[in-house]
Amino acid sequence: MKIKNYSAIVTGGASGMGAATATMLSQAGAKVAIFDVNPNATEEMAKKINALSVVCDVKDAASVESAIAKVNKELGPARICINCAGIVRSKRMVGKDGPMPLEEFKEVIDINLMGSFNVMRLAAASMIPLQPINDSGERGVIINTASVAAYEGQIGQTAYSASKGGIVALTLPAARELSQFGIRVMTIAPGLVDTPMFEKLPTEAREALAQSVPFPKRLAKPQEFAMLAMHIIENEMLNGEIIRLDGALRMQPK
Repeated sequence: MKIKNYSAIVTGGASGMGAATATMLSQAGAKVAIFDVNPNATEEMAKKINALSVVCDVKDAASVESAIAKVNKELGPARICINCAGIVRSKRMVGKDGPMPLEEFKEVIDINLMGSFNVMRLAAASMIPLQPINDSGERGVIINTASVAAYEGQIGQTAYSASKGGIVALTLPAARELSQFGIRVMTIAPGLVDTPMFEKLPTEAREALAQSVPFPKRLAKPQEFAMLAMHIIENEMLNGEIIRLDGALRMQPK
């Protein structure tokens, strides 16, 4: 499908891969809505790229319902939905202080997996009544964000890997369910991406991580995630699949 003049939702769009994707979509002529839980960062990014700022907690049903309604009213129903909102928590299942508190595991699942599904179900419901935009009968596309940790989770990543593994597992059945409505579902599984999370690491640690990537020996750029998302949107044969964006990286246990 084409991008220009269509409404697009990007969750987690105030920073990192979400911000890069929202920027690229806006530059391509899309009417972008940035969903993020951080009010100041959301407003700042929205002004920067001429997008709609929507403060939204993806794990909360009422919050997302309100956010979708705002998009429908101000930009028109979105035909593009890209879920980048997520958190990273590293903690052993059983550590020096005992077992991981269940609430900490639940928080990661709620934001990364439940949050993506929450936005996905409501965005899809908003797309279904729309008229098809081409001869194939396409109405829209949803792109979720997983991680290579879904396949090779490291020690201390049980919660994060489980949340991203859930994203991987729902991709094909969701694509099959929504195919009758002309809505595609795809997932990108990034490796090591140079996002604000990595800015907190010492230079030596960043360089060591970069060297662990077979080729190219560097961290991925958020813009490279955005480039892949753009191609997925425009290539209607991409459906029901997970694409790794990792430079052939295969994570080691620790």
